Amino acid sequence: MARRVPLYQAKAEFFRMLGHPVRIRVLELLQDGPMPVRDLLAAIEVESSNLSQQLAVLRRSGIVTATRDGPTVVYALAGGDVAELMRAARRILTEMAAGQAGLLAELREAEASAS
Repeated sequence: MARRVPLYQAKAEFFRMLGHPVRIRVLELLQDGPMPVRDLLAAIEVESSNLSQQLAVLRRSGIVTATRDGPTVVYALAGGDVAELMRAARRILTEMAAGQAGLLAELREAEASAS
């Protein structure tokens, strides 16, 4: 009998799977719709073997799908939730950067008044 993986562990493994810049870039590009590998390669500017490896990880995880159209392989997001996750990450990062900018401004003000 297979042992159940706790949800928090499954989430950690999911985020680890996302933890590569090329994979994130692929997901960002696919938010606009399906793309052939040649277009992904042109947009990301990595070695084709590196892109293939990262696409395989995303495909095995089920986060993207691949369909063949003759000699062309076209990738797409497996569902809308992935695009929403990318948008949520952008919102979180924007809020974090705004908070850091506010802290930096406070530190500069404190430094200016101390001199």
